[in-house]
Amino acid sequence: MNRPFMQIAQTVVAVGSVLVAMIAVWYAVVVMFDLPKILLPTPVDVVQAGWEERDAILRGMWVTGLTAVVGLFTAFLVGGGLSVLFSQSALLRRALFPYVVFLQTVPIVAIAPLLVIWSGYTFRSAVIATVIICLFPIVNNCTTGLLAVRTDHDELFSLYGAGRLRRMLRLQIPGAVPQIILGLRISSGLAVIGAIIAEFFVSNGSVYEGLGALMTGWQGRSRTDALIAALFASALLGLVLFGAVQLLAATVLRRWAYTGIYKSS
Repeated sequence: MNRPFMQIAQTVVAVGSVLVAMIAVWYAVVVMFDLPKILLPTPVDVVQAGWEERDAILRGMWVTGLTAVVGLFTAFLVGGGLSVLFSQSALLRRALFPYVVFLQTVPIVAIAPLLVIWSGYTFRSAVIATVIICLFPIVNNCTTGLLAVRTDHDELFSLYGAGRLRRMLRLQIPGAVPQIILGLRISSGLAVIGAIIAEFFVSNGSVYEGLGALMTGWQGRSRTDALIAALFASALLGLVLFGAVQLLAATVLRRWAYTGIYKSS
């Protein structure tokens, strides 16, 4: 049995063991304290509720997933563009970076109502909220990566008279790939959170089918079992997005390592 397969098997067994232990503790707490279903249902109740509401949950995962993907991709385009500007001008970086930090420090629950007022109870409002929550990790990590150029590489490009565009395309961006991937990993989880929080507000004034809207509706009807099932669905969605970024990372990193730039740095 080869080593990668063994590592994967060990990881699966370890994660599965922790999951089984957590479910056992959950079930024991409900039975031991005789908790009512509306307060904390058993794992079996949650599975049954998830199966009964499977169509709504699957539609919710699709809507929330689409919001998260569109928001993450838009944040990557906007954040990547800002990072390129920041790497080319220290003045721009000093002038604009505090505003990017400002977006990170303001709670998204405070921004979401404003977005609804300005953009309506729409898919667009949810996407904008997702972009805002995803933007800072991407800008911060991309800018760090673009500025972290090795001195000897920089001097070599200067020696051959490389311009800004060539230096950016052949030196800075390839060297920044690990940092870019790191920013995307962080933002992939935040994207689902941003989408769900935005859906809490968007669903107040329109018929919306995202997981956040489902959670709001089931909370109002005291459907704790279905609410927890939707919670697990959102976690699964986050894991899928994170896995997609990991897959992209393996592909991109291997490609840049093959050119020798990333490997040497």
